[in-house]
Amino acid sequence: MKNIFKVLICLTLIGCETSIPSTPEGMVWIPGGTFEQGALDSDQYAMQHEKPRHKVKIDGFFMDVTVVTNKKFKEFINETGYITVAERAVDWNEIKSQLPENTPKPHDSVLEPGSLVFKKSKVPLDNLNDFFQWWKWKIGANWNNVTGDKNNINIIQDDLPVVHVSYEDALAYCKWANRRLPTEAEWEYAARANKKDNIFTWGNNINELHTNANTWEGDFPVTNSQKDGYERLAPVKTYPANDFGLFGMAGNVWEWTSDWYNVNYYSELSNTKGVCDNPGGPLKAYNPNNIYIQEKVIKGGSFLCNQSYCISYRISAKMGTSPDSSLEHLGFRTVATKKMIK
Repeated sequence: MKNIFKVLICLTLIGCETSIPSTPEGMVWIPGGTFEQGALDSDQYAMQHEKPRHKVKIDGFFMDVTVVTNKKFKEFINETGYITVAERAVDWNEIKSQLPENTPKPHDSVLEPGSLVFKKSKVPLDNLNDFFQWWKWKIGANWNNVTGDKNNINIIQDDLPVVHVSYEDALAYCKWANRRLPTEAEWEYAARANKKDNIFTWGNNINELHTNANTWEGDFPVTNSQKDGYERLAPVKTYPANDFGLFGMAGNVWEWTSDWYNVNYYSELSNTKGVCDNPGGPLKAYNPNNIYIQEKVIKGGSFLCNQSYCISYRISAKMGTSPDSSLEHLGFRTVATKKMIK
């Protein structure tokens, strides 16, 4: 009887561990639990860095219902005067430290503030390993001018995901909002939403892709059928939410996480006995295909993901990206713990 009274008293106390603070506007509570992180055995498209599956325990947390939008990012900019990486003067000394030794310096006309924008190919490509075939450095491209065209400055749609945002930019926003970026494990746990046998957020039927995600359907990177309704970015909440109430956990824009990208990390975790408790990622990055750059994990895929090239709208899919990178298909969403909200 005494134990029952203790439980009742605990549940009524403000700040008790079992209590949940009021959910912040635009966020949803993700209840803690245990899941298997990594690719399902049935996933024929899984890459080696998504394996092996391993058990992970995640504490509950709040997560943004959508990725950060242009409207919300604009509030941050207006209040702080922050200047994003894509808008700053280019430092060649910093760039060359991430390149092979003796890489020649480009002409000064190229070393101007800008970002990477997508460009279609006019003809089908036989080799899709060289992504520079569809990416172009565009001077003037940034969060406030997605295409970099002079006529598009300050013409942005409020309910589109903010893009051309580097890892540093995302952290600056998090500091302003009293939030943080999710770990890779938190992101994947939230995307899975207790659907332990799902390859995709909606299930396992790839034929339902166009009704659940904004991706590239057609001949990449030449023709997009727009079967899902969009050529490039789609407004947030365009497609159904998952069972946790989260929108856009597949396609549209990649999302930053706080983890370093290390191709050996899952193998190392699988050697750990028992369940991994709230893993925060590897201590350092490692990508044998990109040894000059320390990369962070991004999740979720984007509007450029295509079955012939990048099927990263799968829950377990991930990529590594340089923290100073900003691209037309990369954004972020934030999370918060109970302690951060109190």
